[in-house]
Amino acid sequence: MTETKYVYDLSEGDISLKPLLGGKGANLAEMAKIGVPVPDAFTVTTQACVAAMNNGGDWPEGLDQQVADGLARLEERTGKKLGSAENPLLVSVRSGAVFSMPGMMDTILNLGISDETVDAVAGLADNERFAWDCYRRFIQMYGEVVEGIAPHVFEDALTEMKERKGAELDTDLSADDLRELTAEFKDLANEALGGHWTTDPREQLLRAVNAVFKSWLNPRAEVYRKSQGISRNLGTAVNVQQMVFGNRGETSATGVCFSRNPSTGGKELYGEFLTNAQGEDVVAGIRTPRNLAEMEEVLPEAFAELLATMTKLEQHNKDMQDMEFTIEDRKLYMLQTRNGKRTAAAAVKTAVDMVEEGLITTEEALLRVEPAQLDALLHPGIDPEHGQTAIVKGLPASPGAAVGALSFNADDAAERGGKGEKIILVRYETTPDDIHGVMVAQGVLTAHGGMTSHAAVVARGMGITCVAGAPGIKIDPVGEKVSINGTTYGRDDVLTLNGSTGEVFAGALELVPPDINEDFQKVGAWADEARRLGVRANAENFEDASKARELGAEGIGLARTEHMFMAADRLPAVRKMILADNEDQRAAALAEILPMQQKDFEAIFTAMKGLPVTVRLLDPPLHEFLPNLVEQSLLVQKLELTGGDASELEAERVTLAQVKKLHEQNPMLGTRGCRLAMLYPSIPDMQTRAIIRAALAVQEREGETVGVEIMIPLVAFESELRTQRQIVVAAVEDELASAGATLDYTVGTMIEIPRAALVADEIANEADFFSFGTNDLTQTGIGISRDDAEAGFLGAYVDGEVIAANPFASLDTSGVGQLVEIGVEKGRQTKAKLKTGVCGEHGGDPASIEFFDAVGLDYVSCSPFRVPIARLAAAQAALRAKR
Repeated sequence: MTETKYVYDLSEGDISLKPLLGGKGANLAEMAKIGVPVPDAFTVTTQACVAAMNNGGDWPEGLDQQVADGLARLEERTGKKLGSAENPLLVSVRSGAVFSMPGMMDTILNLGISDETVDAVAGLADNERFAWDCYRRFIQMYGEVVEGIAPHVFEDALTEMKERKGAELDTDLSADDLRELTAEFKDLANEALGGHWTTDPREQLLRAVNAVFKSWLNPRAEVYRKSQGISRNLGTAVNVQQMVFGNRGETSATGVCFSRNPSTGGKELYGEFLTNAQGEDVVAGIRTPRNLAEMEEVLPEAFAELLATMTKLEQHNKDMQDMEFTIEDRKLYMLQTRNGKRTAAAAVKTAVDMVEEGLITTEEALLRVEPAQLDALLHPGIDPEHGQTAIVKGLPASPGAAVGALSFNADDAAERGGKGEKIILVRYETTPDDIHGVMVAQGVLTAHGGMTSHAAVVARGMGITCVAGAPGIKIDPVGEKVSINGTTYGRDDVLTLNGSTGEVFAGALELVPPDINEDFQKVGAWADEARRLGVRANAENFEDASKARELGAEGIGLARTEHMFMAADRLPAVRKMILADNEDQRAAALAEILPMQQKDFEAIFTAMKGLPVTVRLLDPPLHEFLPNLVEQSLLVQKLELTGGDASELEAERVTLAQVKKLHEQNPMLGTRGCRLAMLYPSIPDMQTRAIIRAALAVQEREGETVGVEIMIPLVAFESELRTQRQIVVAAVEDELASAGATLDYTVGTMIEIPRAALVADEIANEADFFSFGTNDLTQTGIGISRDDAEAGFLGAYVDGEVIAANPFASLDTSGVGQLVEIGVEKGRQTKAKLKTGVCGEHGGDPASIEFFDAVGLDYVSCSPFRVPIARLAAAQAALRAKR
């Protein structure tokens, strides 16, 4: 049997092997292939990680030997040897997931330095301080990452050393200081491990590779993967790469750069660097980095080469690049490139600009923008006329507006944010372990770190507002307070962040609607040309309908009439209708409601004139309109005990009797939808008349009206729909005859019960269209209550990966999706051109939209602000289907 190949040399890979070599390994190989200066390396595959993960952590057979062989080949190519006292090889051991997960997994630098090799490292570099700096860094990183020693053990010792020596920064420590610190680090590490600190570099390498494997399953990586929809089954690759040193003095440097501005998408210089530093110093915010433009004065030759390399990599990868580099004694090395995480605005602008530059096609541009990113562009911003003075100004690390109460640790932010509280997470500098708090925060404010720090990168990727490196703020995380220019703010105080300018304001500033720019409109137009699915909106009033139309909706797929009934001025009449003892009383109540309904419909039809509007007749359970049973019982008891007005007491007793009579144990599956209409046909009759009168009024006033589509809810039997259709058609024809007018209209049904999907061929006999109500279809198809499950076990199911996603957020395609597919197929067996759509919130979910496109629906309908997302997702679904 052929042994599985788990280790690849740099020369053996390219970008096509990304699933096996991970993003970092594949990109390193690709860079080397096109002549970019890359330190030599070998990669342990994602397959090896998965095999170990599935075997309780034990490595697959032969992996340790393959790593040893890969090291031997690396030693031969470099002419250096791991552990050699004459010409030592030092390596970095870094993770490399298939999809970028910045800062979520572990890295070890300078592996191979030891008591035996430190002098040789110093001699080769002619720099004793540099060698001892590498050694103390290695002990700290290896101790924390591989051996699990608490970070404060080393940090406390480093802080004490700087205080003793009067040093402000690590770089102020001398070679002798670092030698002394290294000895202290070794003693601390040995003490923490009970004397079991290993000094064998080959054993250290194997343990480091294993530690990176394990970091794939660490809590922060798990949280990040779930937030980004990345499967844990992918595993991570491990890259073992020859070290190059940015900490060899002032002619050496390390940095991070982007080929375009990841906040705005502008084609401009963007990045940061530090001289005499290693890469972790920049991304971890240990020292405040310098703007990349300053490198031209400090290291002009390397700067020029870096600019040329940035352009080369962007042209080759045809996307904005996020790059890490090191300059060792003026020589440039590229350590990583990847498609850069960017804000929504930057994603749209970059896509449009690259099309105009001829770098990519419009199809490639559409597939590149994440539909969910468009949501961020539709969030409100800070009113530019607010007139307030900022209390501090930091770096505009991730744009947008954020208003919230303050939280000073990730656990607190996660708890409060998870309950719906708007939170600003305030930290000295975020670390990857803060990811669960960052994810639910409105914004992040840090005292330290730059534009490429962890906080900035993660916030931009998640569309979260971030102000980084705010100068002079003093944070007390234990006391839960922050001092800003002499004023103290605690956890109950509110701040406003402007991530576009870096400004921070006290209190909650007023927000204003977003400005839809030309790039946004252009991407939307491209999407409309590419998509097959129509996109409508769910709206019940003029404002929502107008906003939906502005954002590109092609009509309304769901107007819920019950939302109109809930208004305070309508509810008394609705209760009269429900509590009526006879048809005369009910007719009187309906006559009172009809003009109210007509007025509502006229507003919606005016906003949507020229487009189709689907109006769903009354659907919700009766209890939503009635007094609470317990409260009504208590009210009657109170009146009885206090000897209240006799007529009032009698009226409340009548109401209580009616509430008891109508009370249902399971109202979601009770007298609602067409079942209510079957008992009280005067209700759909009234609603139909209001719809038609409104449509005719708008037609007379505006010169055109909407395409009227009347939808019967909760149908399970063909006979129900036949009866309801007869009521609706009779009312329509009567209204048209009375008005002496004509009007095109259709009558259809909502498929939201499994039986309706299974007998859709029968129901289609009476339907002009189907609209799948996937919210209720999910509840009835899986047998779970949305309200109870989302607050209960469903979160645990998703966290425990019992199910891949919340089925109310993203359609359960293999289960509930089959019901939709059956409904479409059977319905069209009866009527080949039967129009079908979906009106649950799944209509705005990109993954669900791809499924709806595949099964042949005609349109999706979603909330107004998700219309742009649906337009782009529908285009991507069509393009992927074509490919």
